[in-house]
Amino acid sequence: MLIVTEHYSRRRRHSKNNKQKAARPACKGAGAGKAGNPRELAYLLLARVHSTGAFSNLLVPRELSRSALDARDKAFVTEAVYGSLRWQGLLDTVISAAARRPVAGISAQAIDILRSGVYQILFMGTAGYAAVSQNVDIMRKYAPGPLPGFVNAVLRTVTQRPRQEWESLVVSRIPKEDKDKRLSVRYSHPEWIVSLLREAWEGAGYSQYQAAEGGAGAEGQLEAMLAADNEPPDVVLCARPGLINVEDVMAEVHGIAGTRGTCGHGRFSPYSVHVKGVDPQTLPSVRRGLCGVEDEGSQLAALALAFSAPVSRGERWLDMCAGPGGKAALLAAYAAQHGAAVLANEPAHHRADLVHSSLRRLGAGTENVTEHDGRELGKLYPHSFDRILVDAPCSGLGALRRRPESRWRKKPEDVAALAALQQGLLSSAYKALKPGGTIAYVTCSPAVAETARIVDPFLSSHPDMRRMDTAAVIRGISADPGIQLPSRAGDVQLFEHLHNTDQMFISLLHKIQ
Repeated sequence: MLIVTEHYSRRRRHSKNNKQKAARPACKGAGAGKAGNPRELAYLLLARVHSTGAFSNLLVPRELSRSALDARDKAFVTEAVYGSLRWQGLLDTVISAAARRPVAGISAQAIDILRSGVYQILFMGTAGYAAVSQNVDIMRKYAPGPLPGFVNAVLRTVTQRPRQEWESLVVSRIPKEDKDKRLSVRYSHPEWIVSLLREAWEGAGYSQYQAAEGGAGAEGQLEAMLAADNEPPDVVLCARPGLINVEDVMAEVHGIAGTRGTCGHGRFSPYSVHVKGVDPQTLPSVRRGLCGVEDEGSQLAALALAFSAPVSRGERWLDMCAGPGGKAALLAAYAAQHGAAVLANEPAHHRADLVHSSLRRLGAGTENVTEHDGRELGKLYPHSFDRILVDAPCSGLGALRRRPESRWRKKPEDVAALAALQQGLLSSAYKALKPGGTIAYVTCSPAVAETARIVDPFLSSHPDMRRMDTAAVIRGISADPGIQLPSRAGDVQLFEHLHNTDQMFISLLHKIQ
């Protein structure tokens, strides 16, 4: 679960730079979606993301739906915007080198058009003359004066070298011993996130795969991890058990999309379908709630709890932090097949509405939603549940590939600030758990501060709790018998470069009778 701290603290953070907001185009008048050409629309959307704090994964599809651009141009805009945001760190370093000045000294209007233009030149194979002339024209439209000439000079300088040469040049200026800094530039991540991912890999127990990616031990694994973060994720569906099977979902995709769409079985979850070339919302099974969009890592997190032991009729399960409802729907569908019942709790009302919607579609007897602070559930329902999913609010660092701009908005203190909440939720789950029951503690983050450093102290202070072999449970679930898992028993940290899933952490914890 991604961090939504206002659900618990009612505090909101505002990180907008008012000076930059005023300097960028307001994207009004004709409207971003009515821009005359794809480069202009890409520029306006980037400006809006940076000036208003908009989320690109919501903004871009909405504006493209309003645009008169054809499919090819819409694909160009999508790639230019997401790519410019994802590769912003490397782009800024190249721009600084070409301009011979720090990026901080370049105006907000110019930096947006430069990022977009440089990305088109270095990553999209756009002809240099076209990228230069058209982006300069856009700059002239929105900022007449000296800026178009500056943009022209910088973009022309960038066209003089291919991407590999620019990358080598800017990285070579960083001392070799400063490994994380060099990687942060090469793979376009904040340096603190590179260090965090290094620590996560070192503690995850995958030593047997050290040479599997990159051929350079742990360093090669880290590079592969960072590279995977820069690839767009697959669209994955979850066929909810007892409601529809995978084969029927695949037949529906072929029937709707024809030759435009492709689909195939997932590698790990037996209920997963990977699709391409089709909007999931056009599928009747999705609209009816028989199946939903859900990453395989998320499916495995819910299934690990469901498969942790045979299910007895009459069991009560709790999804403590259920919004927006994907895991709750999967658990409820599976539980209903085995005579168990799920209570879904979500403290934020608008997210609880989404959970209601997901469960309501499953049919009679599956909709049971409360809106309590999860930290109070142990008092409200002492020793009441056989299985509890604690999908704790977290930094969301395991899903950076889904939100291209998020890596630049997050701060190290975001991780530390969540520890007390995560500990409180796990403590509450313990109080609500029956003897003989199981907790699944889950985060969409590989940060050790949100994973092992939450679970280990909890186990130390609760002698009647035991760490289960989560790796063995997931191996038993996986449709792929060759799934790469830690060599030691215990918790499982999924990684994008090994599993092509979001980087979910899953820890199964059992209360002794």
